[in-house]
Amino acid sequence: MLLGSGAPAANFPQDRPRSVTLSPAELFAMADRARDAGDFAVAETAYRALAENPDIELRTEARFRLGLMLADRMGKPREAAVVFRQILDEKPKAARVRLELARMQVMLGNVGAAEREFRAVEATTTLPPDVERMVRFYANALSARKPFGGSVEIALAPDSNVNRATRSDTLGTVIGDFTLDDDARARSGVGLNLRGQAYVRVPASNAMDLLARVSAGGSFYGAHEFDDYALSLQAGPEFTMGKDRITLEVGPGWRWYGTDPYSLTLGGSASWQHPLGRRAQVRIEGGYARVDNRRNDLQGADNFSLSAALDRAFSARSGGGLQLFANREAARDPGYSTASGGVSLYAFRELGRTTAVFSAGYSHLESDQRLFLYPRRRIENRFTASIAGTFRSLRIGSFAPLARLRWERNKSTIEIYDYNRISGELGLTSAF
Repeated sequence: MLLGSGAPAANFPQDRPRSVTLSPAELFAMADRARDAGDFAVAETAYRALAENPDIELRTEARFRLGLMLADRMGKPREAAVVFRQILDEKPKAARVRLELARMQVMLGNVGAAEREFRAVEATTTLPPDVERMVRFYANALSARKPFGGSVEIALAPDSNVNRATRSDTLGTVIGDFTLDDDARARSGVGLNLRGQAYVRVPASNAMDLLARVSAGGSFYGAHEFDDYALSLQAGPEFTMGKDRITLEVGPGWRWYGTDPYSLTLGGSASWQHPLGRRAQVRIEGGYARVDNRRNDLQGADNFSLSAALDRAFSARSGGGLQLFANREAARDPGYSTASGGVSLYAFRELGRTTAVFSAGYSHLESDQRLFLYPRRRIENRFTASIAGTFRSLRIGSFAPLARLRWERNKSTIEIYDYNRISGELGLTSAF
């Protein structure tokens, strides 16, 4: 490797900078000395130069040392996570590196991502005893997490049906067919999707944290009558009991549609998370919410929900999960009261520097009674599918490009609820 500038020559002044050629071993030694002396700028420059070496073992070692320095000496876990991910893109079965990536996720407060990495480590071949001990140590230390953090996602979103409406020109009722205006029929458009969340965690004891989070998201269009956005605040205790985690949360939520208030929700939830062996975990969650519908008092309701989810690592580069869910909405008018349930599944696979995710779902809904205006009771079958990719090779800092394609089909006995929808997203995602 060549450091400095110029070339030595007999007739050049002696104080002119000279070229110095270092072997990889010598450059490693120089970088390590600079790191130990606290000269992190020189050490980082040397490590990053070695990280471009065509020998995969040399660049892997350089990236690994760089990642550890960024995390433990410079206090930059997010940058370290990016470096460890670069290693895993080339060597997905590097258990120690994946363990360090999981540790960075813990430091960043990304508990779900950390647990996925732990399960991926367990899904590799038999682990060396020292690595297995570290897995147990870090998995049991998730309570010592980052005190604050969050994530943000922004994307352009073309949509064939922004208002999830029927394509029919008319609506059948017990008193005849009504002609629907343009706003009540399916409209296509390109919007801007924004999603984000932030949290604060305050340790209350060795086994309990107090957690508060704010979540916001929405879709925004040139025709603002179709804007749909929401905001929620949740707070409560989170208990760590051995390998189990129990979370209790309460708080309000607001939703706006077409820039006008749509609903106000006040409720809470309780969840229990438990590992199943070395590769899987189960999560059970139940919730209650009182929904005040600002557009129609008859749609004000008590909402009860229950779900059970199983996540499993198949290998170091793939995994998936299954969720069962049920919902009961007891509205003031029995015609708006519904019971629904369904199943969803997902699978992911790391393909080089791209993470591909496929998901699919089915749900069934029935109302308690027929609304007076409609000839039939509302019964629906809804099908969904999506495929998404996150492209780390094109990242900008900690932001990575993402692309997502969704398909949705809702079959309903009431024409106004019967629709097809295809939508896409192209944007950036990041955690902080």
